[in-house]
Amino acid sequence: MSRFSRHDWSRAQTRYGMVILLILATYGLSVASLGQRWAAAVLFVQMLTVWVVFTASESRRAQRVAGYALVAVGALSVIGFLVGTLSELPVWFYQVILAFSVLLYFVAPLVVGRHLFRRQVIDLQTLLGAISAYLLVGMMFGFAYRLVGSLQTEPFFGVQGHGTLAEDLFFSFTTLTTTGYGNLVPASNPGQSMAIFEAILGQLILVTAVAKIVTDWKPAPRPRPSGSTVPEEEQ
Repeated sequence: MSRFSRHDWSRAQTRYGMVILLILATYGLSVASLGQRWAAAVLFVQMLTVWVVFTASESRRAQRVAGYALVAVGALSVIGFLVGTLSELPVWFYQVILAFSVLLYFVAPLVVGRHLFRRQVIDLQTLLGAISAYLLVGMMFGFAYRLVGSLQTEPFFGVQGHGTLAEDLFFSFTTLTTTGYGNLVPASNPGQSMAIFEAILGQLILVTAVAKIVTDWKPAPRPRPSGSTVPEEEQ
């Protein structure tokens, strides 16, 4: 039987936990009324999230190098627009940031899902990974709604207006969880079709992934202190 070191056990508890914390940080920066000037900072945290996902999912070296490159680009964006002379981001550049955000949140849950599918054990790391993938999908649709709303001429939410990024994220997670408060509803397509797809996808993730993990989850064994003996019934 392979030995499970204290370092491995500790690392398994924290890798996807860090991903969840970064998702929450991105959400907080996104809903705070800090203006478009902070969009670069949001993008930087997103890139950092993807890099941590590549690390947590034990991706190949090329993928980790790509993650480093993403973080570097994000850092340059933050420096350029937070200390620059522009008071607001150009509309086209803000739309590019939104599109890049959607792409990042599309890739990240796929990487997490691939890692979880290949793991042979269901433990706390697997559970946190499934939660991370679920939250990443909700963030992806939230930024996708914002992108669509910025591209179309008519208000995304009809009489409720174009909406804000905070409202788009709120609508995304209420749709993903099929809560459906009804206070925000897309007025036309493609927003309506996207909402239906998100609701179906959210239920499929809960039924096929999270529920299975919660049912079969077995905590990973804690490392034994050095010099301890193994009980006779375990030998």
